Amino acid sequence: MYWTLELASFLSDAPWPMTKAELIDYAIRTGAPMEVVENLQAIEDEGEIYESIEEVWADYPTDEDFLWNEDEY
Repeated sequence: MYWTLELASFLSDAPWPMTKAELIDYAIRTGAPMEVVENLQAIEDEGEIYESIEEVWADYPTDEDFLWNEDEY
């Protein structure tokens, strides 16, 4: 399983929270690449409900990762 920003972007607008099955269904319905569906299928599922993309891909970059200081602008 591998994630890239491009692949994860297909899930960033998903209606969270969602289960693994709902995420797979959402990815298929929105026309996400097959790699996204395969990555979601590879997740070990214990009936969890995912609250955000960060729970699916722990390394998903956040605003803090870009060192952007909104106060300067």
